[in-house]
Amino acid sequence: MSHAASPRGSPEGQVTTEDRTLWASEAAVSDVVGRLIEFWGFKRNMGRIWSVLYLSPDPLSAEDLRQALSLSSGAVSMTLNELSRWGVVRKVWVQGERKDFYAAEVQLWRMISRVFSEREKTEIVTAIEAFEMALAEVSKLRQSADPKTRARAELQHERIKQLLDLAKLGKGLIETLLATAKIDAEPLVRFLLRQQPSSSSPSS
Repeated sequence: MSHAASPRGSPEGQVTTEDRTLWASEAAVSDVVGRLIEFWGFKRNMGRIWSVLYLSPDPLSAEDLRQALSLSSGAVSMTLNELSRWGVVRKVWVQGERKDFYAAEVQLWRMISRVFSEREKTEIVTAIEAFEMALAEVSKLRQSADPKTRARAELQHERIKQLLDLAKLGKGLIETLLATAKIDAEPLVRFLLRQQPSSSSPSS
């Protein structure tokens, strides 16, 4: 759904095409967010375009963004479509303008929780299913008549089970984080402590 925005001709805070050279602060933030987004597996331009929109006092058109970031029209269009699909950029209507304008999601937790819900949680659920299938397969080999096969199967069963437990713990932590915006690290600490090898130091 499009949202109405103020006319771009308003005297205060007006951002015109000529103003689309980035300030040093905008360039620095867009570069940092772009690199962070890339580290998380997204395209760098997604972070750069979102940052420029986030820091803009007014909605911007695709042409504004193209000029500001020296990107091709195709790259801007494709990136805006991806950002819209993730729900972190929305199309807005600007009075007196025929072309489309865009604004960023400014509620940061809403944006992060949406990405966590749609991507990270999905990946963890996929991992849990894969670990469970692997566990079922290796369980068959624990009954092998060959001692080496049994020993190898026992080792793998134990370690895959640990991976499965960790994935389930991660799923629970993400669900709690999404529901409450808080995270309780105690279950993770307990899990990590269980992984510590028991050692007894000699008496002095």
